[in-house]
Amino acid sequence: MFEQMKGAIFDLDGVIVDTAKYHYLAWRSLAEELGFEFTEEDNERLKGVSRMESLNILLEIGRIDAPDEERERMAASKNERYVEFISRLDESELLPGVRAYLTDLRSKGVKIALGSASKNAEFILSKLNIRGLFDAVVDGNQVVNAKPDPEVFLIACRKLGLEPAECVVFEDAAAGVQAAIAAGMGVVGIGRADLLPGADKVVSGVDELLT
Repeated sequence: MFEQMKGAIFDLDGVIVDTAKYHYLAWRSLAEELGFEFTEEDNERLKGVSRMESLNILLEIGRIDAPDEERERMAASKNERYVEFISRLDESELLPGVRAYLTDLRSKGVKIALGSASKNAEFILSKLNIRGLFDAVVDGNQVVNAKPDPEVFLIACRKLGLEPAECVVFEDAAAGVQAAIAAGMGVVGIGRADLLPGADKVVSGVDELLT
């Protein structure tokens, strides 16, 4: 898989940086405002899911119905809280091995893309000072269908000028692994093997991939 890899496509949250904790705090704050508890266990259901779908899950948990206009307002309110948290991000929050691995891939001529549901991806990459290591960025602003739909990875692949079989995806969520498989790409799972069925290889973190 790695020998044939001409393109590497990375998810953002949980692979490059742990912004999941900030998403959780922002969603929990919204839930408190709406009058119910949102636990870390509940938050697991939001991994790799788009903002509006995450909101739908949160409202389902709180047994709250709301018209589309109100849902848009809630999603925007959550994002404002989240952006406030991540505005304090810096390079120290890069997950172990990420900068070294990206630099190593580039030195070997591998093209690199980001494939994330986040609508704040460009902002986060710039805060982490690694935007220059990516040849392409595909985020929630460019994608209609959320993972496990393969759309985000297929767009990234096209932007790199490669075929799906030439790309390997690095993902920490089951929905992302499924999306990579559906796209016809190799996939490295970041995390626990039992939570990432179908991944070609599973490591606990990007630092394990350094040789």
